[in-house]
Amino acid sequence: MGSTLSRAAAFAAAALCLVTTISVTSQAGAAACGTSNVALNRPATASSTENGGTPASAAVDGNAGTRWSSQFSDPQWIQVDLGSSQQVCRVSLSWEGAYGKAFQVQVTDNAADSGSWRSVYSTTTGTGGTQSVDVTGTGRYLRVLGTQRGTGYGYSLWELGVFTTTPDTPGVTPTDPRNPDFGPNVYVYGPGSSQSEMQSRLDSIATQMKTNQFGPQRHAVLFKPGSYNADVNLRFYTQIVGLGLMPDDVNINGHIRVEADWLQQGDDPNNLGNATQNFWRGAENLSVTLPPNQIERWAVSQATAYRRMHLRGQAHLWNGYDGWASGGLIVDSKIDGVTVSGSQQQFLTRNSNLAGGWSGSVWNMVFAGTQGAPPNNFPNPSHTTVDNSPVTREKPYLYFDNSGEYRVFLPALRQNSRGTSWENGNPGTSVSLADFFIVKPGTPAATINAALTQGKHLLLTPGIHQLDDTIRVTRPNTVVLGLGLATLTPTTGKAALTTSDVDGVKLAGFLVDAGVQNSPVLLEIGDSNTTSHAANPTSLHDVYLRVGGSQAGKATVSMRVNSRNTIIDHTWVWRADHGAGVSWTANPGQNGVVVNGDNVIAYGLFVEHYQQHNLVWNGNGGRVYLYQNELPYDPPNQAAWMNGSKRGWAGYKVADSVTTHDAFGVGVYAFNQADPSIVTDNGFEAPNRSGVRFTHLVAVSLGGVGTIANVINGTGGQADLANQVRYVVNYP
Repeated sequence: MGSTLSRAAAFAAAALCLVTTISVTSQAGAAACGTSNVALNRPATASSTENGGTPASAAVDGNAGTRWSSQFSDPQWIQVDLGSSQQVCRVSLSWEGAYGKAFQVQVTDNAADSGSWRSVYSTTTGTGGTQSVDVTGTGRYLRVLGTQRGTGYGYSLWELGVFTTTPDTPGVTPTDPRNPDFGPNVYVYGPGSSQSEMQSRLDSIATQMKTNQFGPQRHAVLFKPGSYNADVNLRFYTQIVGLGLMPDDVNINGHIRVEADWLQQGDDPNNLGNATQNFWRGAENLSVTLPPNQIERWAVSQATAYRRMHLRGQAHLWNGYDGWASGGLIVDSKIDGVTVSGSQQQFLTRNSNLAGGWSGSVWNMVFAGTQGAPPNNFPNPSHTTVDNSPVTREKPYLYFDNSGEYRVFLPALRQNSRGTSWENGNPGTSVSLADFFIVKPGTPAATINAALTQGKHLLLTPGIHQLDDTIRVTRPNTVVLGLGLATLTPTTGKAALTTSDVDGVKLAGFLVDAGVQNSPVLLEIGDSNTTSHAANPTSLHDVYLRVGGSQAGKATVSMRVNSRNTIIDHTWVWRADHGAGVSWTANPGQNGVVVNGDNVIAYGLFVEHYQQHNLVWNGNGGRVYLYQNELPYDPPNQAAWMNGSKRGWAGYKVADSVTTHDAFGVGVYAFNQADPSIVTDNGFEAPNRSGVRFTHLVAVSLGGVGTIANVINGTGGQADLANQVRYVVNYP
């Protein structure tokens, strides 16, 4: 459009007065079109803009008083990213006075491939005004390509609207928030329930799941507000959840415990105190009142969360005698008695209240924003204590309100926080379960995506969810909440779940298990690193990823994070070292986590056994609070474990281009079971510059089986049989 205000005003007036609608039908079927503009507020780009006041985004902002306009030449285009591949049935064009006489409407699934655009409408006789064009085409990206201008100015659109055909998805059923159908693997108890039947169910689940490390069974046990007498022996793939708004709304008189009593340790078949495989379970949003003079046993390793709990008593984090234990999480919890870590090798406690204090350390104990944490000290004892957590959001959770309705509470974002989120105010908002689509095993991916397109959140019920297509989260503030370690398994080599680069997505409480057909990536957060989400970041809570173990799974990258400001709130990303389908070639996995986004923050990042760098951090401004890594056990020889001329791949790699990065309490371990002579040159590699800082590093040769020649960048000493643990207090 012209540069003079008078010319622009004249054209604007003409456009507002024009009431003629030009309708061009390429194929019948417009009557089946949806009425929601799926281009609204979606990312838009253009070949050019006339000036800074007429960006591409102005054509999809829903405001008829703002516009996109191009430079005064041919050709020009504007395109919009719909977030996922969709069946487009109508496009509306509200031209300003500068219109397109000849133009095409095109679609593609890959905007980067210039040859992939497909034309679904074309005209050489456009007359401007408001056009509603019925089309038939499928694609993620839609482009209006102008080849001949109708005036001497450029192309100018007040609004570009895109409408899609709603698939025939009868499975998208409404959810009754007062009587939801959670499926057969969720057990809900209230104060009036039979205590004996409840205990019998808990015992039956514990017996079934005691050693059921890779089975398909999944369980969630939910307690409505009230008081219960129960002994919960928490085993694999089982989640115990309180349905109160606050942890103290549900009280268990008894135990919610994890025992180390089934896995042999060492050569003695009678020594079953090994807790290093007590994975995949969790307790959440409850209070526990212990019997007099008893303690709570919480002998756990990875993928086990003690979250939003109030324990009236003391906790021991190992078997209490000689059993090994290897990792876990206490977050947003209050423990009245002392917490004794015992043989725990590494552990994260975040935003909690250790009212009775903490005792013990082995290699790497990290405390962030926690009252009652021990003083910062390293390496003996190995306590990394950070007074405040810089940016946090607690996990969404299901609760049962006073009116008899199920709702999901969304805790608020907190800055520089200390202590629990619930002892002083419990800030946040809630959403009715009526706004969620309940996903059960067997629900087709097309139905899940249709529900998301309709604006629904997702509640994943316990079980194995086989996916022939990717779950695509494209709308801001979408919640995907799993119960009972609900497990997503891609079956066609696609990602299990992706998100667009939008604000406030919340993913929580599920496991992604790689399929036997290789997935280039299993979970991808965002599709760009261009937009700040500091005010409303995407967050992941207790989201776990696995390659192998249950089957010969394959994935090149398990999790890739592209969106800026993403919060990773506890994850275990694991290329299996035991179970089914496990060998150097049977369950390949190149990288566990790749972070491309700027200002990403991770609390409790457990990544293990990948065949190149386990963690690759490419974004600036990253922060990590506790990193635990075991290098792969199974390289058959040194030749198979080479990075060019370097011996092996560092377990934690910060890209050479990164200028700012901070890490607190980080460890890399070697256990070269297949060939103990293998050497890894560095546990950590990072640019040697002042803005890239590591606080409290450890490298360990587990039992002296394998060698890490240096902790970081050629410094820190060699971890081997003679010196199995090496510490570096600060780097550089």
